[in-house]
Amino acid sequence: MRLGRVASPDGVAFVSIEGDGSDAVVREIAEHPFGTPTFTGRSWPLADVRLLAPILASKVICIGKNYAAHAEEMGGPAPADPVIFMKPSTSIQSPNAPIILPPSSSQVDYEGELAIVIGRPCKDVPAAKAHEVILGYTVANDVTARDQQRHDGQWTRAKGYDTFCPLGPWIETSLDPSDLEILTEVDGVEKQRSRTSLLLHDIPKLIEWVTAVMTLLPGDVILTGTPEGVGPLQAGQTVSVTVSGIGTLSNPVAAKR
Repeated sequence: MRLGRVASPDGVAFVSIEGDGSDAVVREIAEHPFGTPTFTGRSWPLADVRLLAPILASKVICIGKNYAAHAEEMGGPAPADPVIFMKPSTSIQSPNAPIILPPSSSQVDYEGELAIVIGRPCKDVPAAKAHEVILGYTVANDVTARDQQRHDGQWTRAKGYDTFCPLGPWIETSLDPSDLEILTEVDGVEKQRSRTSLLLHDIPKLIEWVTAVMTLLPGDVILTGTPEGVGPLQAGQTVSVTVSGIGTLSNPVAAKR
């Protein structure tokens, strides 16, 4: 099932997306997408609604340097254990909505990633049971003010600006995430291409590691890390991240006014 969130003629709602292309339709979910969704009976053509970020997360947990080649391009060794940091919920941005470049940064980079969406409250989840707490997967862009990341030594400011966590276009609940292609393009030019089979720490390990530290709530998001090829964005460009089996997340880039 593909789960999303849309602005429809009747307001904002969680939906199920059915069909493809011009025939795609969204069916309104009565309350929330967790468990077994129930439907209101209302539906609209996908072309008649606006896709929003597919989930409202209480927190976004991110994994740093989870591809060996990216760790190398960042100038350090691959970490033996997962490195976790957080982005605020207010950094989440919808598909096709702008990434806003802050005037305080001279280098804002894209980082295309696969994201995990949590489906129920969980703590101390063993890797063997990680699949039980996952609602599904979506596409993410861990936008980063790289100059501020280098300057500060810790990553909160660089990662935390409003609009610096685009998510979408929807959540795919039936997906094997072990070997998916990740492709990032800027204005149609390929910048990143890798596969999730190259993750240093796989998804079950990440969920075990994170939930040993904190309770995850329904809708919380884990960004699994970006491959090599990160680079800067400029106002006027469009950045697109595609994960096979899910779809493409595109966002224009704009300077702050």
